[in-house]
Amino acid sequence: MELMAESTRYSIGVDLGGTNLRAAAITADGRELGKIGGFTNLKEGRDAVIEDMVRAIRSLRDQFGGEALAGVGVAVPGFIDIKKGLVVGSNNLPQFEGFPVRDDISARLGKPVILENDANAAAMGEKWLGAGRDVNDLVLLTLGTGIGGGIIMDGRILHGMVGMAGEFGHMTVFPDGNPCGCGNDGCLEKHASATAISAMARLLQLGENLSARKVFEIATGDGENAEKARHIFTSMGRALGIALANLINVFNAPLYLLSGGPLPAWELFAPAMLGEVERRSFTFRNARTRIEPAVLGNEAGLYGAACLPFLGPPEPAPAFF
Repeated sequence: MELMAESTRYSIGVDLGGTNLRAAAITADGRELGKIGGFTNLKEGRDAVIEDMVRAIRSLRDQFGGEALAGVGVAVPGFIDIKKGLVVGSNNLPQFEGFPVRDDISARLGKPVILENDANAAAMGEKWLGAGRDVNDLVLLTLGTGIGGGIIMDGRILHGMVGMAGEFGHMTVFPDGNPCGCGNDGCLEKHASATAISAMARLLQLGENLSARKVFEIATGDGENAEKARHIFTSMGRALGIALANLINVFNAPLYLLSGGPLPAWELFAPAMLGEVERRSFTFRNARTRIEPAVLGNEAGLYGAACLPFLGPPEPAPAFF
């Protein structure tokens, strides 16, 4: 992945989530110059959120100079029409669906803007400044309310035909497994997401509305409930292992990363996960394939968004939506 050589050049990355809005100015060699954080003001409507984004970008631009600004990258949750710069589907930001986010912000700033899915941006962040700095190809799985991810091949985000590559949460891991809202049965996110952990805890009568973190705390204790909770993470590990084995067999990338809220339970789910991968992937058994926790946490999407202007505009997928 080749970035602009001048360390004085910088870009601004914006990470727009359903709860938080953050922006950061970062140089081409990965030095963070400044950061602005706040809440996503969805109650005031889409225009107010756009105005907050532009205000944050202008503040950083005025502080570090407009001439040296290479461009702006914006990471948002949901499906992105890369060619048009539109959010075409987002559970967290429904007000933004169909709105020309990229072109609107670009017109206000007079600078190029690149719009990207947040999980793809997180994968790029890990490649640029995180666990993937030593490789050119990697796959990231993001574990949260659902499961998403991003694929980096030859230093670039792999978007697929219509920008929907990396929807790992809807891989089938158990053909007769739990039904999913997508219409399938046995999707990965119904068996290995934070939501799935909570659902399994409820089925095992550990308590109502337990967070994944609370289930982890129970699992690290003693007694019958602790054993039940540990079983949940074993089941989670099996599901992840089946998915990872398939991904390894398909992509043969050197590095597979996991990120998200359930990561503190790594020691509980990793043995089952790695056991399934070992059993199911000939490639894993015969190549130097790494499966590791991601290292940037919530910063990954922000850093990845900032990386995008240095790489230039993505190859547009065919118009579909």
